[in-house]
Amino acid sequence: MISIYDIKPKFQALLTPIVQKLHNAGCTANQITFFAIMLSLLTGVLFYFADNVPWFLLIIPLLLLIRMALNAIDGLLARQYNQQTAKGKVLNDFGDVISDFFIFFPLLKIVPHTYLIVLFICLSIINEFAGVMGELVGSKRRYDGPMGKSDRVLFISIYCLLTFFVPSFSSVMVIFFAIGIGLLIISTYTRLTKSIQHI
Repeated sequence: MISIYDIKPKFQALLTPIVQKLHNAGCTANQITFFAIMLSLLTGVLFYFADNVPWFLLIIPLLLLIRMALNAIDGLLARQYNQQTAKGKVLNDFGDVISDFFIFFPLLKIVPHTYLIVLFICLSIINEFAGVMGELVGSKRRYDGPMGKSDRVLFISIYCLLTFFVPSFSSVMVIFFAIGIGLLIISTYTRLTKSIQHI
């Protein structure tokens, strides 16, 4: 399935000079991971107040892009400079889940269809767990789309921009999140299926 994750190698290549500078400055992969989690918390705070301060919706996509860059940077630091540890692995995988929770939870306040948001959050967590399952069965960590972590960043960024620039978007918000939920189900099924096939 098509996923934003497919462009990750090119994205990482762009970040390589930054990774080298961070390493020279003494930054570690775990520090970058922790900073990404804190940035996600800040993003969630802005999301929470976005109904009162609409222009926050224009900042959130930028913060989400920075978060994705940090997620790529911590992996590059770990692999290229021998910083891979069990602690780092746990922090990275747990950080992805808790970061998604920080970012998505405020949607319960600003989106009237709370049942859709609860389902979206739950399926996002399940989707990340499905990715980890690949390693548990002796395969590899699965990042398959069409609604992996990178795709969810794009999805939420589009939501922010449509909410800000298209007043009538609220009338089709149910359809928008229903599509997201459907893609999450497909993504999770794909990850589980491919993990089983590689046993």
